[in-house]
Amino acid sequence: MITRKHIYLSIIALATLLCSCVNSSKDKCSGNDCKISVTDFRGKQIGFKEPPQRIVCLIESALSGFYMLHAENKIVGVSSNVYEGNVFSQYAALDERIKNKSLPAPGNWDFISIENLVALKPDLVVMWASQTEAIETIESKDIPVYAVMLKSTADVYKEINDFGKLTATEKRADSLIQYTKAALSEIATANNNISKTKQKVYFMWSQGPLETSGTNSTVNELIEMAGAKNVCTSADEHLVVNLEKVIDWNPDVIVMWYDANKNPDYVLNLSGWGNINAVKNKRVYELPSVFMCDLWTLKFQYAAKLLSSWCYNYENKSVNLENEKAAMLKKLYDSKGESIK
Repeated sequence: MITRKHIYLSIIALATLLCSCVNSSKDKCSGNDCKISVTDFRGKQIGFKEPPQRIVCLIESALSGFYMLHAENKIVGVSSNVYEGNVFSQYAALDERIKNKSLPAPGNWDFISIENLVALKPDLVVMWASQTEAIETIESKDIPVYAVMLKSTADVYKEINDFGKLTATEKRADSLIQYTKAALSEIATANNNISKTKQKVYFMWSQGPLETSGTNSTVNELIEMAGAKNVCTSADEHLVVNLEKVIDWNPDVIVMWYDANKNPDYVLNLSGWGNINAVKNKRVYELPSVFMCDLWTLKFQYAAKLLSSWCYNYENKSVNLENEKAAMLKKLYDSKGESIK
């Protein structure tokens, strides 16, 4: 028999359920109701009434941007690569939760536990645009996704600018972008003051000595920012070439992406590479840790300074690259940057 008490309890349960549904979507909006609106790299517009307070960021380079913006308190989940990769010590210096491995990691670019992600009750998930199936599943659960696809430094600027809007830190985002552009301008000015023929650079990815990048890539932008020329004229972002092609290009400088298991001696001793100018003259260099020279963050400015110094011998002038690195970390991460090694 249904009593007045049963009806009363049913009404309370229904009200609680409705409140829960309203609260779970209270910050999302569309059209003119949005105080905050950005367009991700899919061209999809994402809107909020208020800044999202619970963000799961499944891209390590994007996570770096949130720390630059002092928005790490909004991060409730990170990529598992932060714990498994060679960036752990730097992030541990930035965040006690990462140092103690207490910040949840529901996935990365390769695999995502949807169950663990949903359990974090995120207002926003940041992930690669190529993870289409996972994005579809997450969005089907009424969780907004900001999808990322970085192909240029302009994309890096867009990403940090969008994160500034999403976290109400637009002024800091703009300040950091202007700082980075000024640093690049200084490199260009220094290079213009040197009478030279552009140095020819071959870039080598850690996957293998014959894996490189062509003209439509952030690597090509890096080489040009350093005042040099990419020997690879293919338009491909990432490609595999043959040794005969590298010999024909005959680069003046070879730059290696960071690899914990290899160093310049590895290239200097490669069979068949001995007649290449860069090898003969021992001008083979390796970029430092991925965290320090990440081409998909504003830290690409340091990689440009290093490459420029390797090409044009700034080490013999009045530029102290270690001081430059320390100053960059302090600017990008404030006082926490001083503890990054």
